[in-house]
Amino acid sequence: MEEKNKLLDLAQSPFKFQLFLLTKLPAAFFSGIKIKEINKEKCITSVPFTWLTQNPFRSTYFASLAMAAEMSTGVLALLNTYKKSPPISMLVTKMEATYFKKAKGITFFTCTEGSEIATTVNKAASGKVGQTVTVKSTGRNKGDELIAEFLFTWSFKAK
Repeated sequence: MEEKNKLLDLAQSPFKFQLFLLTKLPAAFFSGIKIKEINKEKCITSVPFTWLTQNPFRSTYFASLAMAAEMSTGVLALLNTYKKSPPISMLVTKMEATYFKKAKGITFFTCTEGSEIATTVNKAASGKVGQTVTVKSTGRNKGDELIAEFLFTWSFKAK
């Protein structure tokens, strides 16, 4: 439990998390993706509309949106697998996206399915059979308008 808290502390520290991104996920670092809020149940990430994240149509590139959406689910998955005994491997096996509106400013992605992820990781840890869970990340702009919804299927398996 103490190890999970260390990872949560890292994710909640803007400086430490940006250093983590720079060394482990440089594309996310250079895209300006940030964690705005995180706890065991929920993670909110953001991606800005900048020169590095734009597409030719004056909106945020779909891949930048997908990266921020995946991070909102992936950090919750990492919180539940970090230093787990037995060790658990995690992998995105499927992604679906629906786009509703152009992202012309900062987009916030929210995943509120931390408990579902925790339950799935615990099932995977108790046996040799892999487990999957599909979780949603919803992207909204500053005006709370729906920009996109992503569904990520995560696979967890004890090593």
